[in-house]
Amino acid sequence: MSDILLEVKNLHASVEDREILRGIDLKVGRGEVHAIMGPNGAGKSTLSGVLAGKPGYTVTEGEALMNGVSLLDMSPEERSWAGLFLGFQYPVEIPGVSNTAMLKSAVAAQRKAKGLPELSGAEFLKLVNSKLPLVNMDRSFLSRGVNAGFSGGEKKRNEVLQMAVLEPKLAILDETDSGLDVDALRIVGEGVNSLRTKENAFIVITHYQRLLSYIVPDVIHVLYNGRIILTGGRELALEIEAKGYDWIIRDNG
Repeated sequence: MSDILLEVKNLHASVEDREILRGIDLKVGRGEVHAIMGPNGAGKSTLSGVLAGKPGYTVTEGEALMNGVSLLDMSPEERSWAGLFLGFQYPVEIPGVSNTAMLKSAVAAQRKAKGLPELSGAEFLKLVNSKLPLVNMDRSFLSRGVNAGFSGGEKKRNEVLQMAVLEPKLAILDETDSGLDVDALRIVGEGVNSLRTKENAFIVITHYQRLLSYIVPDVIHVLYNGRIILTGGRELALEIEAKGYDWIIRDNG
């Protein structure tokens, strides 16, 4: 099995005939955490949306392979069953659908796609309850509507819970630090770190270094104008925090 989990080659994508991604090349290995940083409008969320199969994006050139198989040929559901997870910048509320019901449906669909038997009710609850301590979440949250009335931090912790239960091969966290206070940021970061293994990988999309103090990346990429213009180590985030993006854009854009 290749050590490369995700390989993106010359990816171009548009929204309503406006080109956003202009040739993305990216390799993410198993066991790695990659951070993608960049100013507003650089294309970071577009990249996450294209990889996850969100509607509204048109891929005009290039490819994206996970485990050597084309993501672009899969529906969003198939991408999820293949092991891709997207954490949203603004998680949606689904009143009337409990967290338990949503998670049970997701786990059942995933297991069916893999040819595995459905978990019994007791087995499922045991699985979910074992993950709650990772995000410091009380069991009462399971009976509440998905994100309904949740604070920003609770919504993000709920997404980490979903990720813990589904155990994706590749998790893309799109500005998961947006709107989080220091305590929530720490809990989310520690939850993500507890899920890291030698076989999975994470792509963390963020504007700021503060999240990367908790989820320490192996590689940092700077995205600007639809292209990755600079790749470096974890020290690059500290430079960006101190000096902004102008010097990178000036020298590489």
